[in-house]
Amino acid sequence: MGKFRQVKGITALAVALCMVLSGPVLVHAGSEEDGPPAISAPSYLLMEPVTGKVLLESNADEARSPASITKVMTLLLTMEALDEGRIQEEDMVTATEHACSMNGSQIWLEPGEKMAVRDLIKAVAVGSANDAAVALAEHLGGSEEAFVELMNQRAKQLGMENTVFHNASGLDEEGHVSTARDIAIMSCQLLSHEKIKEYSTIWMDELRAGKTQLVNTNRLVRFYEGATGLKTGTTDTAGCCLSASASRGELSLVAVVLGCKTDDDRFADARSLLDYGFANFTFTAPPECSQELGEIQVLDGVSQSVGVVPNPPAGVLVEKGTEKSLESEVELMESVQAPVQQGQQLGTVTLTLSGETVCTYPILAETSVEKMTIWTAMGFFFRQLIQL
Repeated sequence: MGKFRQVKGITALAVALCMVLSGPVLVHAGSEEDGPPAISAPSYLLMEPVTGKVLLESNADEARSPASITKVMTLLLTMEALDEGRIQEEDMVTATEHACSMNGSQIWLEPGEKMAVRDLIKAVAVGSANDAAVALAEHLGGSEEAFVELMNQRAKQLGMENTVFHNASGLDEEGHVSTARDIAIMSCQLLSHEKIKEYSTIWMDELRAGKTQLVNTNRLVRFYEGATGLKTGTTDTAGCCLSASASRGELSLVAVVLGCKTDDDRFADARSLLDYGFANFTFTAPPECSQELGEIQVLDGVSQSVGVVPNPPAGVLVEKGTEKSLESEVELMESVQAPVQQGQQLGTVTLTLSGETVCTYPILAETSVEKMTIWTAMGFFFRQLIQL
């Protein structure tokens, strides 16, 4: 259940996002076989997407060519446009000569050919089609150049500090760079749109009434338990790259590997990173602390006290086998000045593990309490008289 220590007399604290480790599906932590894996990729990172907690990394801020993993941002902007109603999956997109001029992976769009947004998304997410990516970019931005500006703006908003995009497809271009950390950030953001998984988990499909066959370039979708995507990338400059995502139970993970020498290496590295995360970490419910809270005195209120309730996260990420070692420290205000709003923060609960903070979440006012004025006092007085 965890241990509790209540501390009185502090002011309300700001709510902090849970910053924890990551989650389960295999044996206990700490065994030699579950230690950090040997990874061949020169740059990699393993992240839990809800908290953004990094579990493993090496050279994660090294700027490298991202190849077709660039399309994660192209897809993200597309998903956001869909969610905002600016485009529809049924919308027809007319391919331009520029879009059709893309080399590398493609679905061989012809100038003037019309294709639905949903089919272009499928071509990008499954087949990594460069022509389809640019067609989407032009449809959303008016031109690829304008769309690239949107890509870079969104990257800055997400805190992708070492990323610069020069195109929507990921074809090698001087100065077109990203990092394992930045790719993980945008991958997690894309995965927050559940709709993308309808595309990124497709193994085989077709376009043009069966005339064009698609096979996912990410073979983990077919062969790794719980795989949800996400995007491969391969060019001469970038090497073999992959942003791989998977979910098991309550836990999701994103593994990014950049600069692998071979196709097999990138899948082996991503699998090893995901295996490590699922084997060694787990989500667990925060220890119950409601019985420790009681009420807080209200000054100058129509009520002398107000009840409080915790607002914990659904779960926190910890290393396997440490769940029962979580400790909770409850910090409450001794009193609060009226008026009090329902849901107003009146304290915090801090979860710690071996002396390190795992998560902080708020304690909230259970009800509202009005300020006592001469008019509310008179009203209260007359109600008492009537009851007599």
